[in-house]
Amino acid sequence: MRRFLNVILCAALLLGLVPVSNGAGISASAYILMDGDSGRVLAEKNCHERRLIASITKLMTGLVALESGHSMEEEVTISPEWAGAEGSSIYLAPGDKVSLETLLYGMLLRSGNDAALSVAGSCGGTVENFVTAMNQKAIELGMVDTHFANPNGLNAEEHYSTAYDMALLARACLQNETMAKIVSTKSATFGTRIFTNHNKLLWRYPGCIGLKTGYTEKAGRTLVSAAQRDGLTLICVTLNAPSDWADHTALLDAGFRQYHSETLVEEGGEVCSLPVAGSLTAFCPVKAAQSVRAALKPGEIPRPGLYLTVEQLDAPVTPGTVVGELIYDLNGEEIGRTDLVTGRSVPCDLAPKWNVWERLLAFL
Repeated sequence: MRRFLNVILCAALLLGLVPVSNGAGISASAYILMDGDSGRVLAEKNCHERRLIASITKLMTGLVALESGHSMEEEVTISPEWAGAEGSSIYLAPGDKVSLETLLYGMLLRSGNDAALSVAGSCGGTVENFVTAMNQKAIELGMVDTHFANPNGLNAEEHYSTAYDMALLARACLQNETMAKIVSTKSATFGTRIFTNHNKLLWRYPGCIGLKTGYTEKAGRTLVSAAQRDGLTLICVTLNAPSDWADHTALLDAGFRQYHSETLVEEGGEVCSLPVAGSLTAFCPVKAAQSVRAALKPGEIPRPGLYLTVEQLDAPVTPGTVVGELIYDLNGEEIGRTDLVTGRSVPCDLAPKWNVWERLLAFL
């Protein structure tokens, strides 16, 4: 009953996102609500504050493992130092032979610390090498307030992140097809092992698509979740949140109530054109390399800005050549960008070998 009342209270306070930004009704010490497409921050409190993160660390472990080039079918022989992990476990024993796929599901659904060490050791050669790769990936994703000391999230002085950085990581996880599939799985069976996802929002919250829970006594309850409705993807992160299920329900509800997803430009959409020197084709179309979508409130109109690296093109022109960026701005905040690329091939002008009549006919 108390949890039900918490949900009702949070929903009542979240008639808009202004109360959320002041922390009203949310139990978390730090949180963020982010648009999964654009990365726009919709609500936050202490989102850049470095904190212990517990087992949501394993999102980075899974992503780095999947990008390591190792096959999901690869058989891993469990070393004694991996099997002896403290905390949550999938009960691996030294000498066990387990597929990498089984380890990933055991790590991300059941949060096995032994599975995390086994994933790291097998994919990185050593756990230490793998943790180095985790930190390199954090830099690549722009997680400037993050440092990993282990692959499982056990408390360590040099192991920390922020709500904002973990939301960036969640975006990257959702863009990886295999990772997105695993973290959205409610239950999986591998031989005699049955893994049930600890993320109760997969059952409780309509549209939930994962991602990961975490807990240590010092970190408190940590949770990264995502949900989709009507084309809008929202990511929510809470750190040290005693009522994390209620917090995520309230934040996600408020986000879906106030925002909608809008396509600002389609992939391949023509944005402008550039003059071409050395060809009978006077102009080359310039197109968006990727679609840009963003969460917007009714009445919000982003302003597009074209940033071209050249004023004209020289033939021959190859399609797909990057010539600048298209950046969308809303009230001084960037909410989306894409490369601008040449939209067609343009050959060199062979006109000097033609006579006057051939030149005239070429333009008819």
